[in-house]
Amino acid sequence: MLNRYNVEEALRLFGRRVRAARKALKLTIEQAAERADLNAAYLGEIERGEKRASFETIIALAASLEVAPIVLFQFDRAETDPAVLRQRISRIVEACAEQSLQQAYRVLQAITEP
Repeated sequence: MLNRYNVEEALRLFGRRVRAARKALKLTIEQAAERADLNAAYLGEIERGEKRASFETIIALAASLEVAPIVLFQFDRAETDPAVLRQRISRIVEACAEQSLQQAYRVLQAITEP
């Protein structure tokens, strides 16, 4: 999966995940940096995709943001190919239990019908 990304794009996406996790906890950049024992300016550079975080920094960030480190790497490009999107939706729907399937149907219905 990672080979689909160039390094700069991966850095930006990683930074967005870090920022999203920080904001989910309602932490300022200064608070999150302090919790991870980082400089706030450095954390800002990571969030903007300007700096690469070391392994140790990733572990510290994840702990300070109360997420597993893998969460910071769960990013995917916004897919625009309808065939790929249909395939992905199909895989999700196939794995749904009955109640989830009913909810998914209602959501899709609300999105697609006027």
